[in-house]
Amino acid sequence: MADRFYELHVAGVTRKLPILNVNDKLAIAGFVILGDVELVGKAAAALVKRVPPETEIMVTAETKGIPLVHEMARLMGMPRYAIARKSIKAYMENPIIVEDHSITTKGKQILVLQDEDIALVRGKKVLLVDDVISTGGSIKALEELIEKAGGTVIGRMAILAEGDAMNRKDIVTLENLPLFDAQA
Repeated sequence: MADRFYELHVAGVTRKLPILNVNDKLAIAGFVILGDVELVGKAAAALVKRVPPETEIMVTAETKGIPLVHEMARLMGMPRYAIARKSIKAYMENPIIVEDHSITTKGKQILVLQDEDIALVRGKKVLLVDDVISTGGSIKALEELIEKAGGTVIGRMAILAEGDAMNRKDIVTLENLPLFDAQA
């Protein structure tokens, strides 16, 4: 159980986030949007105001970006969005696969785009959406996946920028989320 917390204010919503050690030197504020209807709704509404008008399809990585991109697509009247999965499923006949390195996931993981989603992004202008961009590893893997599928990434968007991502000019975010020193 966390004994430290960070008070986050984003899109008119306040949340008390637990500060959790990632390793013996680094701690992060645990930001989980899954199940938080109010936060997802308000963040999506704020982000859609900043979506590049040339966007043809949005893509996110499984899992936490799904409710956000879903609500954004609904608000924009988009009939579809694509999801990069984190494992190969039996129904995927010709998937595209790239490796991803995330500070919140131990070891390597993969991102997979299935046949139907490959067809959705091929030749399209793609907006990448996530809940938090930190090291940029997941966004970089998504970009590689979209390029392999024949799409063109025209933007990157997240609710929060964490750590070094706060200084990036190529992403659109609503707020910054600091990193913390780990405690024993």
